[in-house]
Amino acid sequence: MALETNGRRGVDVQGYIDSPDMQRRLYKKTLLIVVMSQVFGGAGLAAGVTVGALLAHEMLRTEGLAGVPSALFTLGSAVAALLVGRVSQRVGRRWGLSAGFLVGGIGALGVVLAAVNDSIWLLFTSLFIYGSGTATNLQARYAGTDLAMPTQRATAISIAMVSTTFGAIAGPTMVGVMGQFAATLGIPALAGPFILAAAAYILAGLVFLIFLRPDPLIVATAIAEARKTDQNNLPVKTENAPAVDQRLIAVGATVMVLTQVVMIAIMTMTPLHMKGHGHGLGDVGLVIGIHIGSMYLPSLVTGVLVDKVGRTAMSFAAGGTLLTAGIVAATAPADSMPILAIALGLLGLGWNFGLISGTALIVDATQPGTRAKVQGTIDVLIALAGATGGGLSGMVVAQTSYGTLALIGGTLSLLLIPVVVWSRGRGKVGALLDKKLGAG
Repeated sequence: MALETNGRRGVDVQGYIDSPDMQRRLYKKTLLIVVMSQVFGGAGLAAGVTVGALLAHEMLRTEGLAGVPSALFTLGSAVAALLVGRVSQRVGRRWGLSAGFLVGGIGALGVVLAAVNDSIWLLFTSLFIYGSGTATNLQARYAGTDLAMPTQRATAISIAMVSTTFGAIAGPTMVGVMGQFAATLGIPALAGPFILAAAAYILAGLVFLIFLRPDPLIVATAIAEARKTDQNNLPVKTENAPAVDQRLIAVGATVMVLTQVVMIAIMTMTPLHMKGHGHGLGDVGLVIGIHIGSMYLPSLVTGVLVDKVGRTAMSFAAGGTLLTAGIVAATAPADSMPILAIALGLLGLGWNFGLISGTALIVDATQPGTRAKVQGTIDVLIALAGATGGGLSGMVVAQTSYGTLALIGGTLSLLLIPVVVWSRGRGKVGALLDKKLGAG
């Protein structure tokens, strides 16, 4: 359903419709707000990534179910992605994103309570709810693209993502500190990072709720409708662009889904693999911090490359980088933290290439009137892929080894190449990529 703009076209929105200069200023303001929220959101995201599997292992005392936390909060993020997308499409990014982060903060508090009470069922329920913050953190990248020009879209995505780096790197490095803080309160040390996550997600939600006015998606939809009306009033009517390009959406979704499942599967089991071979919690936090930094910090460069070199080339780069990460992780000596850090850094970088190029394809393929709903649906698939990767990763390691899991993940990433080659061979998508997006 198209976002309702009737009744919202007051002086504020109508002024943006008529003024390209006001549109540019709102675009820059929106990016600033997204940056502010993503700093907090990155810190909230890092808690579950770093200690979720360790906390479950401590409470369940079995390695085979260690991937369940990752599966639960990514499954929860799938539900949240759908809801946040629908809410955003109906009433705007401000309400959708703020609600998603606030619910994620409540889930993080629930994890802390579960650890205090040694309640497995409360832990599982809270991790599911905590996934709302993960989904919202990911969907926030779209807000910066609503008013971006086609040649700015990947760069806008990258600005949102690189700002996540500050919180995402700080989060894992504070695992030890938050653990000590939690212990002083009588809370299990591994629940400490979730205290930070709760505060971070709630602050991110408040940033959107208070500052994201006027709503960029509402303005972008109103602009698109005004242009459509103008075209229909021309003596010779121009053909309106389709609401969605289904084939381009399929390619973008496939790129993001494959990169997500590979990244989640290997990342989820790395902390447990390290702990099982004598590495301390500080070492685990450092390696995961490097991984998350690699997921987000290169974004500014990646965004420029996606806009300049093309979506296709960067999708190929994602597949090759993830394959290399899998090989390095599989062959790294278990007691070598530096080599594991390199493997996890490459894993994050490959994910970064795939997510930004895939996201740009999705934005290219949609119009404002349907964009948030489609984006939410795609993020559901991404979250389900992550849930599958996280859930199966523990079982694979329990039955085989961490090295086997890494090799399987690296090999799976090669599927990106035939998917993108197929897309370029189909006239409509290939022409769009080559002519408009500079794909080589």
